[in-house]
Amino acid sequence: MSNIKTLLVTGSTGQLGQSIKAIATNYPNYNFIFATRQQLDLSDEKSMTDFFQNNTFDVIINCAAHTAVDKAESEAELANQINHLAVQQLANIAKQHGSKLIHISTDYVFNGKQYRPYIETDDVAPQGVYGETKLSGEQAIQNTLKTNALIIRTSWVYSEYGNNFVKTMLKLGGERERLNVIFDQVGTPTYAGDLAKAILSVVQSDDFSQTDFKTQIHHFSNEGVCSWYDFAKTIFELSNIQCQVSPIETKDYPTPATRPHYSVLNKAKIKQNYNLTIPYWKDSLIQCLINISKC
Repeated sequence: MSNIKTLLVTGSTGQLGQSIKAIATNYPNYNFIFATRQQLDLSDEKSMTDFFQNNTFDVIINCAAHTAVDKAESEAELANQINHLAVQQLANIAKQHGSKLIHISTDYVFNGKQYRPYIETDDVAPQGVYGETKLSGEQAIQNTLKTNALIIRTSWVYSEYGNNFVKTMLKLGGERERLNVIFDQVGTPTYAGDLAKAILSVVQSDDFSQTDFKTQIHHFSNEGVCSWYDFAKTIFELSNIQCQVSPIETKDYPTPATRPHYSVLNKAKIKQNYNLTIPYWKDSLIQCLINISKC
């Protein structure tokens, strides 16, 4: 009898989905199915029902989300469908099929007014539609699956793939002599490649392989702390881009959605439970920039 487990990765064309795909060949004991939006559309209940009608998986890794934070304010119904109702449906399917579920959530479930790194049990108080719908997704999983689900909250995700802060800065830094970047929002950049490795380490762990483990929330980001201003300065320094960066306050750059001022996550729980060593954000940024330069 084969010991190969089948893993479904939703949102496979997003940053995290592509980062998992890039390292999948390092995990020969798993058969990865990378579902595109055409195959599995989380904004369409029927698409989901049809997809799982003939497919069952040992593990579902849900990387799909409506992540456009500002757009979510004007697309509340769509954000709720993808970040909440579709997650509820995935939880029901996982329960029905006996699949384990890993779901990626966000620092936006917090209000960002704290001054120490957030632990998993801190009070949640989302400040906008994106955070509210992501929190509803978390709660749907916890209410439906008392066992065999993991929620991993992360922050400030970037990678070689798709659109993100690093790639935007590289583009703007090449076009402009000066840029204004917010300095009073503090958090930790998360390299999607590191998050992908962490997720697959969790999947391989003895705890995760148990028949029934208690559904839990974990936090994951890279190590260290910086502001968006620090992040931009570092991107330019490492890339030898001569662009002057000026620090500005959040109030000088109004956006439809409120951003958390402080969203540093405490990673002690995931490090201890799964014996993870997490890289420092600047070291991972260097690796990402090398990968981007090869593209």
